[in-house]
Amino acid sequence: MVALSFQVTLDCADPHTLADWWAAALGWNVEPSDEAFIQRMIDEGHAAVEDTIRHRGVLVWREAVAIRPPVGDEGAGASASAGARVLFMRVEEPKVAKNRMHLDIRSGEDGLETTVARLTAAGATELWRGAHGTHQWVTMADPEGNEFCVD
Repeated sequence: MVALSFQVTLDCADPHTLADWWAAALGWNVEPSDEAFIQRMIDEGHAAVEDTIRHRGVLVWREAVAIRPPVGDEGAGASASAGARVLFMRVEEPKVAKNRMHLDIRSGEDGLETTVARLTAAGATELWRGAHGTHQWVTMADPEGNEFCVD
């Protein structure tokens, strides 16, 4: 059986700003915009100027943007087009309830408290702490209120 790749999609109000935040939080990269392709799609009538915005001076699609781990960090056997990817997609309605699925960030060598402090300083909010035996975690929210855990 061939292994399948997938992406996790986060609905949000401001995809580019939230993607920047998560890329910094995870040490990942925002996928670069192909301005020439976007302009060609507009010129050929496949997209409208209203489908785009300028983010940090770069022409980007208004509705969505993705982040990926740095090249070489995708995992064993992953190609450049496969592996971990998080897509941030603009939606009109605000978040109103607990996430049914969330991301877990492994604190690794930095340790739980250092990671929580770094993410809090970057704009995350600590929601609560939990434990199962010796395993401890902190549930947090990103700047738009999407829950995630740090362990």
